[in-house]
Amino acid sequence: MTGESLAVLEKGLDAAEENNEPGELYDWQLPLAFMQKRHVERIKGLEVETEKWRMKERMKTVSVALVLCLNVGVDPPDIVKTQPCARLECWIDPLSQPAQKALESIGANLQRQYERWQARARYKLCLDPTVEEVKKLCTSLRRNAKEERVLFHYNGHGVPKPTVNGEIWVFNKSFTQYIPLSVYDLQQWMGTPSIYVYDCSCAGIIVDSFKQFAMQREQEMEVI
Repeated sequence: MTGESLAVLEKGLDAAEENNEPGELYDWQLPLAFMQKRHVERIKGLEVETEKWRMKERMKTVSVALVLCLNVGVDPPDIVKTQPCARLECWIDPLSQPAQKALESIGANLQRQYERWQARARYKLCLDPTVEEVKKLCTSLRRNAKEERVLFHYNGHGVPKPTVNGEIWVFNKSFTQYIPLSVYDLQQWMGTPSIYVYDCSCAGIIVDSFKQFAMQREQEMEVI
């Protein structure tokens, strides 16, 4: 309490004693708190220039490719699972029902989750596909989307980890072999603008290769 506040308090106590009311003060005689300059001065924040992160032209995600490589019931050779381990795919236990039915249920659940975000987009499921099926799907969605955005979602929990050469894995028609799919080829099929979601082990390897391939494609376009 400051000296000025103490003086007001003492004056108020003296006035109370004169009125035979020891210890009582009128409201106007009470000292005010938080009256120092640091309490009443206006607080100003730092003056900074904010950048607008939104794109000037609004763009829609009109097509979504949902590519699931699960091969339910068969673990990839480079994955060692602990017991117990996480099993749920889109909140569904793949082993709780027949393999094909489980795959379809997981795909449908994933689509419903995306539809909560973008209900009007065109969704295409691609379940345990071959390279040719992925190519056909991506080129078709790009052709229909024209200059709008396409999203590619890849679930690789049933195939080996991505390679350091920038390859993800799909299947052959008889499911007897894992077939590599180059991210470079995927970029060509998808075109731009596009969004990629990689839901698999060691997805960071894909990101590094993706950036490298994107720069390579830009350089090739400049030469042309």
